[in-house]
Amino acid sequence: MTASDLSRPPRAVSGPHRMRLSDIDAVNRVFSDAFTERYRRDGMVGVRVPQLNPAIWRYAIEDAREGAMLWRDEQGEVIAFNVAHSSGVEGWMGPLAVRPEWQGTGLGKTIVVAGIAWLRANGCTVIGLETMPRTMDNIGFYSTLGFLPGRLTITVTLEAADRDRPLALVGSLAPRARSDAIAECRDLTSAILPGYDFTRELELTLDLGLGDVALVHRGSAIAGFALFHSASLVEGRSREELRVLKMVLRDAAAVEPMSQALTDAARRAGTRRVAIRVQSEYGDIYRQFVDLGARVRWTDLRMTVRHHEEQRGAHGGVVFSNWEI
Repeated sequence: MTASDLSRPPRAVSGPHRMRLSDIDAVNRVFSDAFTERYRRDGMVGVRVPQLNPAIWRYAIEDAREGAMLWRDEQGEVIAFNVAHSSGVEGWMGPLAVRPEWQGTGLGKTIVVAGIAWLRANGCTVIGLETMPRTMDNIGFYSTLGFLPGRLTITVTLEAADRDRPLALVGSLAPRARSDAIAECRDLTSAILPGYDFTRELELTLDLGLGDVALVHRGSAIAGFALFHSASLVEGRSREELRVLKMVLRDAAAVEPMSQALTDAARRAGTRRVAIRVQSEYGDIYRQFVDLGARVRWTDLRMTVRHHEEQRGAHGGVVFSNWEI
């Protein structure tokens, strides 16, 4: 396709179609090519973004359900996709990408608008995504579609370590106790941010064997939980870090025991560290992680659709929700 072709709208794009597990290979190629091109435009010419572990794609597709959408060209080839997730009233999009030769045709706007519409139709009052803060093109593009820049998400890591105290994992519980623990996690989340519900993500992670859920108790009551994946994110690579996708804490006092539980879980999973994505609105919690020895590794900018912004957890509670897979 020539440069002049890119100034014209797509001729015969079909979609959105529901993404299936059989589409993973094609979607993975679009993902790798699109993000490699993004880095090239940002001046990082030698960076090649690898394809993701197919098991992670399966998690994303099954988590999103009908929100996992793709678009095809005249030959039926996948040229774009958007994976829109809803966790109760929280909705977010990611990953999403357009094949490089189709960028600049208006297809990017099409897939984002479709994602917003799907999340609204599913009752989401929070709608957002994350992008790299240095990527002005992306921030400008999403801004034209009604997104507002919000908080930073700061990825910090703690080194794996052996702890004396027992590690409580939902995956190690008997079926009845597991169901009760997941219900406790749901109730804690709802008490801090009404309408948020991570039950599907917890159950899917356990069912697919991608990770587990660490629990912290205060007496007999749950004081916090953290959903993590220990499976490799990148296809064909060894596991280097345990990634926290959701973390809910009753209050700041649960930060240190949860950090200890996660670093122990990282050691037991055979990974070198645990990665936690901290939203910068929780500055006091971020400070605690740094005081515990956390190192800053990466930042992302959260953007939300106007009138669909996030709220901070009530009653001193903490809710970290990763908007990436």
